[in-house]
Amino acid sequence: MEYRKLGTTGLEVSVICLGTMTYGEQNTEADAFEQLDYALDQGVNFIDCAEMYPVPPRAETQGRTEEYIGNWLAARGNRDKCILATKVTGRGESNSGVGHIRGGPRLNREQIFAACDASLQRLRTDYIDLYQVHWPERQTNFFGRLGYEHGSDDGIAIAETVDALEELIKAGKVRHIGISNETPWGMMEYLKLSAALGKPRIASIQNPYNLLNRTFEVGCAEMAIREQCGLLAYSPLAFGALSGKYLGGQKPAGARLTLFERFQRYTGPRAEAATTEYVRLAREAGLDPAQMALAFVNQQPFVTSNIIGATTMDQLKSDIESVSLKLDQAVLDGIEAIHCENPNPAP
Repeated sequence: MEYRKLGTTGLEVSVICLGTMTYGEQNTEADAFEQLDYALDQGVNFIDCAEMYPVPPRAETQGRTEEYIGNWLAARGNRDKCILATKVTGRGESNSGVGHIRGGPRLNREQIFAACDASLQRLRTDYIDLYQVHWPERQTNFFGRLGYEHGSDDGIAIAETVDALEELIKAGKVRHIGISNETPWGMMEYLKLSAALGKPRIASIQNPYNLLNRTFEVGCAEMAIREQCGLLAYSPLAFGALSGKYLGGQKPAGARLTLFERFQRYTGPRAEAATTEYVRLAREAGLDPAQMALAFVNQQPFVTSNIIGATTMDQLKSDIESVSLKLDQAVLDGIEAIHCENPNPAP
């Protein structure tokens, strides 16, 4: 396993991070234990979850992912071997799909404190290594939206959110903080508060990044490198689409896009056309398409860790093995040619 520094924290995290948002929906607790045991044995020391998980978010299952991880930590007694990341849910109104969380989550002091305490209880630990804001309070362009339309309702100020997170750090409940689904302006604002007022510094940004969505490179990549605030890349396989398993209208039994029709972000005509080309390139090079896609993410200089997710052990083993694959220049050139022909078909 390869390890990289998490921002300026001094922590070293595995390049492969174990994503867990299927725990409690597509994966049972026994599945979760098996995955966690295997990943740790392979040198994966970084585990990512969220209070909102599993997905799709439902009141009946909310928090179950953290509970499974907490039960595993308690059963194995290995908290000191893991760097544990979770998230506080961003702003959501009653009809947003997350309205069941505290009656509509907001990023104010009261709700952040309540969220953190509940996560600590479910995770059966007294501290969280990386506590992340799952998405912004303000209305901005994230979750696949490219164009920015300025609105007047910014909601809770980032400064208030950071103040609350600082209190959690001082209380010993949180070690470091991060952001997710953020824009370059959002990164800048968090970093500005740290530099100007001595507030806690964000260690990472967790945004989508994969062969079908390289928009992070446009505005955030330079900041991630220059400010030592690296990317924790999520959806590196574009919900599994980059494995090629959905091409030609296939619907594998038990797969996420088969079970949940709401996840259509990576299956449009342009996305499928690009996926077809990436799969062709991988096979011509004698590579597994999924491993090629993951290796591409692993090799980016602005990436701190690549968050994989798997529903089967075969998938998990293959995903972790991608850390040993280094793409040669011919494959990288082929990827770039496909990207230039069909850039960011699924932002």
